[in-house]
Amino acid sequence: MTELTEASTNQQPSALEGTHLTTLGGPHDVRALPAEQLAALAQDIRTFLIEKVCAVGGHLGPNLGMVELTIALHRVFDSPRDAIVFDTGHQAYVHKILTGRAAHFDRLRQAGGLSGYPSRSESEHDWSANSHASASLSYADGLAKANELRQRQGRSVVAVIGDGAMTGGMAWEALNNIGASHRPMVVVLNDNGRSYAPTTGALANHLHTLKRPGAHTSVVGQDRANLFTQLGFTYLGPVNGHDIRALQDVLDQARALRRPVLVHAMTVKGWGFGPAEGDEADCLHAVGTVDAVTGKPAPTSSPPSASWTSIFSQALLELADEREDLVAVTASMLRPTGLYSMAAKYPERVFDVGIAEQHAVTSAAGLAMGGFHPVVALYSTFLTRAMDQVLMDVALHRLPVTFVLDRAGITGPDGASHHGMWDASLLSMVPGMRIAAPRDSQQLAPLLREAAAHSHGPSVIRFPKGAAGPALPAVRSAGRVDILSESGIRDVLVISYGSLASVCLQAAARLTEQGIGVSVADPRWAIPVTSELLEMASRHRLVVTVEDNCRTGGFGSNLAQALRDNAISTPTSTLGLPPAFIRHGNRSQLLADAGLTAAQITLAVLRARAGKPLEHTTTDGSTK
Repeated sequence: MTELTEASTNQQPSALEGTHLTTLGGPHDVRALPAEQLAALAQDIRTFLIEKVCAVGGHLGPNLGMVELTIALHRVFDSPRDAIVFDTGHQAYVHKILTGRAAHFDRLRQAGGLSGYPSRSESEHDWSANSHASASLSYADGLAKANELRQRQGRSVVAVIGDGAMTGGMAWEALNNIGASHRPMVVVLNDNGRSYAPTTGALANHLHTLKRPGAHTSVVGQDRANLFTQLGFTYLGPVNGHDIRALQDVLDQARALRRPVLVHAMTVKGWGFGPAEGDEADCLHAVGTVDAVTGKPAPTSSPPSASWTSIFSQALLELADEREDLVAVTASMLRPTGLYSMAAKYPERVFDVGIAEQHAVTSAAGLAMGGFHPVVALYSTFLTRAMDQVLMDVALHRLPVTFVLDRAGITGPDGASHHGMWDASLLSMVPGMRIAAPRDSQQLAPLLREAAAHSHGPSVIRFPKGAAGPALPAVRSAGRVDILSESGIRDVLVISYGSLASVCLQAAARLTEQGIGVSVADPRWAIPVTSELLEMASRHRLVVTVEDNCRTGGFGSNLAQALRDNAISTPTSTLGLPPAFIRHGNRSQLLADAGLTAAQITLAVLRARAGKPLEHTTTDGSTK
C-alpha cells in the first residue's frame, strides 16, 4: 500500500476492537469465516462505517447499502486472481475493509491517508482509480479479453455497477460488446433505485418491472426475456442484496456459467442507519463531519458562509422567473449542482437525464436549436467526458448554451479524478467559447445573467467547491476588466482568475510594503482574452497570472499567446496547478502545494522581477 503514509498505518481505530474486523487480513479470512458468523460481520462493518465516516466525512449511504453484497462477492470470488471492478468507486469502502485496510479509516480522504475511491497504488485488489461513472463494464470487458488471450483458465471478471451508473452511454456500449462475446464475465447490478437521487428514465422503469413479485426467477433456463437477455446475458435475479446466503448462491451460479451473466441485486442505500434511510434527499450520500447517531452536521461556532452552489441556485431561479425560455439540464445531480430549487418551481423546464453527460450536452444543443437557452449544470470533472459534444454539437453550430461548472479547480478530499483542473484548458480551445470565473459571491449572478443574454455561442461559468468569499469590490473598471487594486507605478500586473483574487490582493499588499508597484486585475471573462487586458499588459514591466486550473493551456497560457500574437513583449509568468494527477487532501494544503498562497505568489513575483525561473510543482510533488 505505497500510497499510505507511515502516520496513517500506525493508527488502530477503536472501532476494530472486539469485532470480527480484527481478524480480517484479507479476502481469504472472509472466505474462511463460518456462515453463521457472517451476519455479525456485516453488523460490525456497518457499525464501523458509521463511526469512521461520520467522524472524518465521506460516502456513507452508498457503502451502508453494499455491506452484504461485498461480503458475498469476496466469499465467492478469489480477489485479486478474480478481478472485481467497482464502478463509481465511492461504493468500495467495504471492499477496502475486507482487503485489509480497516486500520487506515481514521485518515480516510486525508493527505497521505486512505483514498475515498479504489486506488491501484493502495492495494492489488483495486483495479482502477477512476471515480467517473459507467466505466467498469469496459474495464471488465478488456480484462476478460486479456484472460482469454493469455489463456488464464478459470479466472473470473466481475463488474459491480449501480443502477444510476448504468444510465451512462459508455455502459451500454460495453453491454453491447460483452453480451455478444460469450466470454465469462459477471455484471452485478446494484439496484438501489438511486444515484445521488432516485434514478429516472426508461431503464429505471424496466428495473422496477423486473422487481415485481413473480416477474423473474434465478433458476437458469427459466428466466423470461428482458432487456438484458435480449443483449445476450443470462439474467439472474432479482435477489435480496442484504441476504448474504442468497447472494452467495446466485453469485456461485453466475460464476459456474462461464458466460456473460447479469446478477440483479436489490439493495437499500443507507441500509441499517436510520438517518440515512430516512433522508429522502440523498440518503446521506456524501457527508462531512456528522453526528454518528443523528446524522446531522456537527454544530459550528459561527454561521456557515453561503456556498457557491447555493448562490448559483438563487441566481438561476431569479433568471428563470424572468425568462420563460430559460431551461436547465443536469446529469443526475439536481441537488449537488443547485438545480433543485428551479426544478421544484418549474419542473417542466428542468431536465435530469441521468448519468449521461454526453447526452446532456447534445440534448441542450437541441433545446437551443428549438429556441430555448439551456443552462447545463455539471461538476467540472464530469464535463470533460462530453468535450466532443461541446465542440461539435454546440460550438460548431454557435448555439447559445451556458455551462455552469461546479467544483472547478482543487476539490480536496475526493482526489485526482474529481479535481476540476482541466476544464479551462480544454474549453479554451473551443472556437467561440467564453469562459468566466467569479472572484466573489457578488460576481456570480451578473456573470450568469451576461451568459444567458449571449446568443451567438456557448459560455462557461466555473467556480470552486465550498463557501464563497466576501465581496472584493473593484476600485474601477477598464472596459470589461475590473481593477481590484492599483499602483501609480506600472511595474507588476497580477491578473487573478476566479476565487484566488483574495490571495492575489494579499500578495500585492506584501509587495507594496517592499516598494514594488503592483496592480491586481480581474478579467471577469477570461477567455477570449480581451483587448483591454492586452492594453493593460503592454503598459507594465511584468505580468503574473494566477489560476485554480492546470497552468498548461489555461488562462495564463492563452494570455501569453495573445501577447505574442499582438507583438507585445511584456514577460508573463503563469501560476496555477501542475500538469499532474493531484492526490486527495485538504483544499488549502493542496493549493499551497501548488504554490498558490499569498506568500508563495509574493515570492514568485520577486523571482520573476529578478529574472529567476519560477519554482513549479512537478508530478511527484517536488519543485523545479
